[in-house]
Amino acid sequence: MRLVIFCLVASAVLPSLSRAQTPADVPAIKISKDESSMKFSVQASVALEGKFDQWDATLTFPSTDVTTGALDIKIQAASVNTGSGMKDGKLKSKDFFDVEQDPMITFHSDKIVQTGPMTFDIPGTFTIRGVSKPETLTFTGSGTKGSGSGEIKGTMAFDRKDYGMNKGIPFIKIADRVEVTVDLKAKRVSGPPLVFKQ
Repeated sequence: MRLVIFCLVASAVLPSLSRAQTPADVPAIKISKDESSMKFSVQASVALEGKFDQWDATLTFPSTDVTTGALDIKIQAASVNTGSGMKDGKLKSKDFFDVEQDPMITFHSDKIVQTGPMTFDIPGTFTIRGVSKPETLTFTGSGTKGSGSGEIKGTMAFDRKDYGMNKGIPFIKIADRVEVTVDLKAKRVSGPPLVFKQ
């Protein structure tokens, strides 16, 4: 009898939950990882820049209002790639990313602030080495209006010492400011178009 009641409840509740998660009147955005990238650079006496090879990003909207968007970025710190094994090893160490202790670098924002026709500030929580602080990604969007696809390029700068990265790299003088560049190719795969301010 309990099984019958459970099945009846499940059949009544689950469809409504499914509809709530992916309603037809909400834009669904897919990010193309093959065409997107996560890069960083630091002013240094020797070029210090690179990318992350393993990451995931999602951009979700509970309504057509672009300002309601939520951006989540998860980066595997050990996937850092500067083109130099020595630099990569140093960045993975406990002096910098400390990948064994804190393998993920994350950014989460649950709102978007439109600052111009196609410019946006995305304030959120940035976490690296287990330290979380508020930071803001500044994005510029591009794409053909009504096409449902486009590109958003953003930058975020932070002070590495605020996150416990106080050491240097032997024989290389590096600045404290780190600049992150996020380049995302996105496409609306279902639902209505997003509404922007003019």
